[in-house]
This record gives sequence, C-alpha cells and structure tokens, in this order.
Amino acid sequence: MFQQGNLTKPQTVPPSNYEEVYNHKLDNSGYVPSIIPTSPSVPVIDPEDLEPKNFSFNDQSVRRAFIRKVYLILMGQLCFTFGMVAFVLFHEPTLKFIQRNSFLVTIALVTLLVVVLAMACCDSARRTYPTNFICLSIFTFAESFVVAAIAGRFNSQTVFTNVVLMAVGITAFLCLVLTIFAMQSKYDFTACGGILLTALVCVVIFGFITIFWNDYILRTTYACLGAFVACLLLIYDTQLMMGGDHKYSISPEEYIFAALNLYMDVVRIFLFVLTLVGGKK
Repeated sequence: MFQQGNLTKPQTVPPSNYEEVYNHKLDNSGYVPSIIPTSPSVPVIDPEDLEPKNFSFNDQSVRRAFIRKVYLILMGQLCFTFGMVAFVLFHEPTLKFIQRNSFLVTIALVTLLVVVLAMACCDSARRTYPTNFICLSIFTFAESFVVAAIAGRFNSQTVFTNVVLMAVGITAFLCLVLTIFAMQSKYDFTACGGILLTALVCVVIFGFITIFWNDYILRTTYACLGAFVACLLLIYDTQLMMGGDHKYSISPEEYIFAALNLYMDVVRIFLFVLTLVGGKK
C-alpha cells in the first residue's frame, strides 16, 4: 500500500502450510523448483488406491460363465458319444464293418494319444480358436468310435438293451452324485494330484495284465479298482474347474481342456461300469 511521501511495499505473508523453496537462479539443468506443500490441507492420494481392491464379484462371474461353458461342451460331447454308440449297435452294417476292420480301433487309439499330447504340450492347441475346437472334435470322434467298438462286442441287441443302457444309467447317477459332492465337500482333492496320478498308472498296468491273463475275477477286480479311481478323478477335475478355496484351480482360458478332462472321466466310469454290469457277456 502507498503512503504520502513514503513508498511502502506491502508485506506478503506466505500461507502457514507451505514452505517457500523457490530459487530465482536457474541451476545448470535449467530446472526451476516449485512450492512444495509441507502440511497440505488436502491429503495426497496414491494412484494405486484408485484401483478396485475387491475382485470377488468379477471373479465369481467369470468362474460361473466358465463352468457353464465347460458343462455345455461336455454335454455336447456325451450326447455325440452315446448317440454314436446307439447308431453303431442298432445299424447292423456299421457294426459288422467295425468288427471286420479291427485295425480302425488301433488307429483311433493312436489318434487319441496324439491329440492328448498335442493339447498337453501346446498352449495354442488348447486356447486358440478354432484350433482348440478342432482338436476337441477329433478327440471326441475317436473316443466315441472306441467306446462304440467296445460296446459292440456284446453278443446280441438284447444284451445291449439290458446291459449298456443300465451302464449308462448307473454312470449318469454316479456322475451326478460325485459332482454334487465335489461342489459341496470341504475336502480339497486338488492337493492329491500326485496320488491320483500314481493310482491311475497302477490301473493302467493292471489293465495290461488282464489282457494277457483273461480271468473273470481278475477282470472284475480291475473294473472295481478302475471305477473307484475314475470317480476320484472326476471329483478332482470338478474341483479344479470350480476354483474357490481349493489349493489349485484351472484357468478360465482352459475351458476346452477342462471339458476334455471331465469327458474322459465320465467315459472311464462308463467303461468300467459296463465291464462290471456286463460280466461274462
């Protein structure tokens, strides 16, 4: 403020919450410091704090969509497989063609092995569309052919009606009960992967023994043991797909691989139950 005969420069009082650190002389880098708050009235916000911390709703939504997709694919696979079994057994020319050309079963088994190894070792074979669906379709067709050839070994169509359909019903009941148990159980089977793999290898070795030693009691024991291990594998794969509080879970990107695992579990249960129900037929 100006006064008569005397020029007075007004006093500027800096705010109490700021510290003057402004330097009028530039340093060598040409940087001019600014006024830095020492006790600002507005709190400093970390940009990371702006990101949402709770993803539970989104994760559950993704997981539910993943489960629906897996079960839709699995339902399509099972419908195709049992439809092919019914067609082969009720269409006499096709059944006789398969029985005359047994080498086709060997080709189908080799195809199954190649597709499984390709999907296990190559991410693009499992995740990339349409490669994953092509591999899944090839595997489903080959597996359906093998199952139809095995079911076609029964003596007559009457035996098929009484035995195969009974095996289908028992398999459907077992899969429903095991799936509900896997979803509701507090026991975490995903931590038992190594044990289940060892049990599966033992079942495979046992199966090779039954090929060279065709005994009814031995074959029945093999079928019981195989069905039990297949049921445990179905629980294991279901909990992997469910995620949640389990120790391990499968990624939502692996929906084809998850459906393939469940499909193989169901088919294994069906074949072992078919062996038990069929008996000496």
